[in-house]
Amino acid sequence: MLRISEVARRVGISSSALRAWEALGLVVPHRTASRYRLFTERDVRLLQRAIFLRRARGMNPAAIVHILKRQGIVSPPPEIATSPGQRFRRLRIRRKLSLAQVAKATGVSVGFLSAIERGQMRSSVATLRRIARFYRTNILSLFEAAGENPRLVRPRQRKILETTAGVRMELLAWGNTAMEPHLFRIKPNGGSGESYAHEGEEFLHILRGEFEIWLNNSEHYRLKTGDSLYFESSTPHRWRNPGRTETWLLWVNTPPTF
Repeated sequence: MLRISEVARRVGISSSALRAWEALGLVVPHRTASRYRLFTERDVRLLQRAIFLRRARGMNPAAIVHILKRQGIVSPPPEIATSPGQRFRRLRIRRKLSLAQVAKATGVSVGFLSAIERGQMRSSVATLRRIARFYRTNILSLFEAAGENPRLVRPRQRKILETTAGVRMELLAWGNTAMEPHLFRIKPNGGSGESYAHEGEEFLHILRGEFEIWLNNSEHYRLKTGDSLYFESSTPHRWRNPGRTETWLLWVNTPPTF
């Protein structure tokens, strides 16, 4: 992975020019926890090709990106999942409920609910689950992925939902499926918040880092890279990352009721 200054130097443009190409959708850098941009060798090759077309053929950047997208060389921008707040607000208005009514039913304050709906506040997985349950839906619906059933999902096409600042969920398949597979990325001290439960069964496998989980407050497991765990979703569970680095885990729910 390359920083923006390294890429700019290699392709012979300024960092600001590189950001302009990024804004047009030519490259989509990975963002670190500190919001630094990181690029791949493929990004470098795309930029080199675009700059060649600009200099050799006199094409403007927007036209170059349009042509490369049409040729399939540049992937279209990934779909951005609607924020949970927007989804909850639509459900509340559709049911003609006030914030006070929802707050009383879910045990979440009016101010916090309002901040979630406006996208000014993020919520823990447990709280999202509680609000979703009140609306008789689930967290899967927050990805707004219904109606599609792609066989192949590439990394840039994943549906993404960030709950608190420390938990990122990437949906790996959706549509008419019997399973709900996610890649969870959990920063140090990030976690679910309080315990929650739902229908179904769950399997998780630690890809990197450490993971701690409590089942019904009577079972406690501390997992490391390579460990796996299976349990019934109806068992109240809460979890967190106790380590010093980001934890990645494959988490599968079946049926899709999370």
